[in-house]
Amino acid sequence: MGELKWWQKTIVYQIYPKSFCDSNDDGIGDIAGIISKLDYLHDLGVGAIWLCPIYPSPLVDNGYDISDYCAIAPEYGTMEDMEKLISEADKRNIKIVMDLVFNHTSDKHKWFEEARSSKDNPKRDWYIWRDGKDDKSAPTNWRGIFGGSAWTLDETTGQYYLHTFTQAQPDLNWENPEVRKALYDVCRFWLDKGISGFRIDAIVYIKKPAVFEDLPVDGPDGLGNIAKADGCQDGILDFLHEWKDEIFAKYPDVFTVAETDGVKPADYSKWIGENGVFDMSFDFSHIRLGFEDSYIWYKRNPWKLIDIRKCFTAAQEATKDSGWVPVFFENHDLPRCVNYFFPKGTDTDLAAKFIGTILLTMRGTPFIYQAQELGMTNIKWPSIKMYNDVSSIGQYELAIKEGLSPKEAMQGVWKYSRDNARSPMTWNNGSHAGFSKGKPWLLLNDEYGKINVESELQDENSVLNYYKELIKLRNEHKALYDGDYEELLSYSPGIYAYARTAQDKSERIIVIMNTTAKIRGYKVPEIKGAQLLISNYGNREKTLLRSYEIRVYKVKQQ
Repeated sequence: MGELKWWQKTIVYQIYPKSFCDSNDDGIGDIAGIISKLDYLHDLGVGAIWLCPIYPSPLVDNGYDISDYCAIAPEYGTMEDMEKLISEADKRNIKIVMDLVFNHTSDKHKWFEEARSSKDNPKRDWYIWRDGKDDKSAPTNWRGIFGGSAWTLDETTGQYYLHTFTQAQPDLNWENPEVRKALYDVCRFWLDKGISGFRIDAIVYIKKPAVFEDLPVDGPDGLGNIAKADGCQDGILDFLHEWKDEIFAKYPDVFTVAETDGVKPADYSKWIGENGVFDMSFDFSHIRLGFEDSYIWYKRNPWKLIDIRKCFTAAQEATKDSGWVPVFFENHDLPRCVNYFFPKGTDTDLAAKFIGTILLTMRGTPFIYQAQELGMTNIKWPSIKMYNDVSSIGQYELAIKEGLSPKEAMQGVWKYSRDNARSPMTWNNGSHAGFSKGKPWLLLNDEYGKINVESELQDENSVLNYYKELIKLRNEHKALYDGDYEELLSYSPGIYAYARTAQDKSERIIVIMNTTAKIRGYKVPEIKGAQLLISNYGNREKTLLRSYEIRVYKVKQQ
């Protein structure tokens, strides 16, 4: 595999700026707030920060509807604040990774405002326009990712524009070379500011089909999922290789990780690694368990926690010779992992430590989402009116259309809402959890009295201190940051186990876990006489694996 690059050896911490720390008490997190918490992140062991969008935005989709790619939203601060963040982070050996949203802009972006002004405007072709059908209805029956038609009629010119997400997020036309050049210029702007990488949002949708046709209907709204029309289309890699040649190849130390939902491990070699485009891509197969047919919250199919074994092994096998994976269980689009992966009633601290152990012992770069290291849980607000997330509202409305009662529709929102991850970070058990002295923009998690940084730092058995111990172990043991991955006990119905063996064979570590609530036995001869490094049950080792127990052993080398 050769010498590891910096992004293969680090821990990435994802920050949702609006909800991380508010320095001026307006209820909205900001850049100065992030700067104030850099020592916390450094102490945790973080080497890179991924910032969700901090660009100017009308905030229809909480910043993923960008109105200016080369500026800072006033609610987050100034460009001087951003430059200070880059500088202060660098003093602590922390690199900054920016979020790029290049599938679409905001409908308030100056490009789109020009494009919609007339059919002959020079920027008209920067977006995707079509006439309606003969009956004046939308050009196709495509449903946007957040629900509703993927087409919106623009009254000014009488044509429809395409939006994979909300109508406030018109899709860019990547077929136009001027669009691509403008986007590459955005990359140069930020790289020249001193950032070290990009997380690339929703990139699989940039290539549209050659012919726009109706899809098979798959919901009560009479529409079909747009992802089946514009996801991973033939020709997309031509665009991406041009981007790589123009930007990434010219900034060789820059790190790129792409959101490539729908790309299977069998195709990784085309997307990541030496012959691909990006350094890494997020694999959502373990997140999509039960949602293979559609991502409609109330239609999740039965699945078991042991199913993650197949997902991780497939990703590791696909990248063992070339490529690298980001390891993650949470992000700004997902609910909290302790509720998502475990049945109701499971001890959430035990579950948080279980997930954290996989996260920090798996081959790849670990991505921690803010407050995941605290074992943060889902929120459960009683009314849809209390939710901010457009996806939650769309899923709720779809469930109601299907005939579910409001109470039944809320079950899906409680389990899967993106607001689960977006409620403010909890720093202490005081007023507003130490996030702000003002009223937070979104309600706090009710659990902040016990799930907060200050309380957990003082509790040696807390999830936070467990994460710190795991990160220390990862840095100390070569097998955990550069080792190969080998699945063990693949025949077991409830045990997931894997070995990490250092490249130079100097060290071998085995991770073994019980993915069920039942007590289970196992047979791994190598474990005999091995050193227990860490377990979510502490050092109270027993012969059998207890409910959701996970252990990490250092094996004696011959």
